[in-house]
Amino acid sequence: MKDIGMLFKLRLTLLVIISAVLSYYMGTSVTDWTKLGALCIGGLLLTGGSNGMNQVLERQWDKLMIRTQNRPLPTGRMSVSNAIVISMIAGIAGIIILWNYCGTACGILGLSAFIMYVAIYTPMKRISSLAVFVGAFPGAIPPMLGYVAATNNFGLEAGLLFAMQFMWQFPHFWAIAWVAHEDYARGGYKLLPFNEGRTRRTAFQILLYSLFLIPVSLLPWALPIAQPMTGNFAAVITALAGLVMSYYALRLWRSCDTADARKVMFTSFFYLPIVQLAYVLDKIA
Repeated sequence: MKDIGMLFKLRLTLLVIISAVLSYYMGTSVTDWTKLGALCIGGLLLTGGSNGMNQVLERQWDKLMIRTQNRPLPTGRMSVSNAIVISMIAGIAGIIILWNYCGTACGILGLSAFIMYVAIYTPMKRISSLAVFVGAFPGAIPPMLGYVAATNNFGLEAGLLFAMQFMWQFPHFWAIAWVAHEDYARGGYKLLPFNEGRTRRTAFQILLYSLFLIPVSLLPWALPIAQPMTGNFAAVITALAGLVMSYYALRLWRSCDTADARKVMFTSFFYLPIVQLAYVLDKIA
């Protein structure tokens, strides 16, 4: 069971579920427990299955990196065939649950995220740094999935939640790639925006996208939608969170020091749940 948890990357998976659940409450103030439960269980299985297939495809390179050497496949604690069966059953079951209990639109979103993450993003990581751009699409689907599950509507509001998480992934993942650059290089992964690696130009990209994130995150408050998505409290929290993240990105640009990249990374981990929680609290207040 511990190895299945590692295969599914449970901690990362739980963050995905939190994002979907908070966005579900952006779409409704009345809880449909069947639908919410299906969103959580289906989302967990789908994300876990996607992560599992990612590890199946990357198993030979996971052996080369310190951060991944202890995973079930590189160590031989789990066979490749077992990992494929477990991951595919989980992924398919997650899609079916989302499709049947959260609606056809959610099922299509789940299927799209699975295909993009496993079949496009995963192999692209060793080919081009554009993999981060490609991976941002399935990575931004959870908040859209939660909102669509609540409203059965593919509207502007769902798109705004998608846009915020899409933009967040660039400074977030580039900061991770900066910190783990040597380890990723052992596996042949190209994840920083420029081939020269940890440079001032790369740091500027992180700063630029951190600044872009602020106005994109404020769109649910700023756009004149008939039913406002959130209010002034969330706008203040969102702006402050963005400024804090941009401050550390600015320090990284000035220093090109991995210690500052680590601060951007940790700030980004907190940014997403804080902003999404502020959206929800302001909406229900």
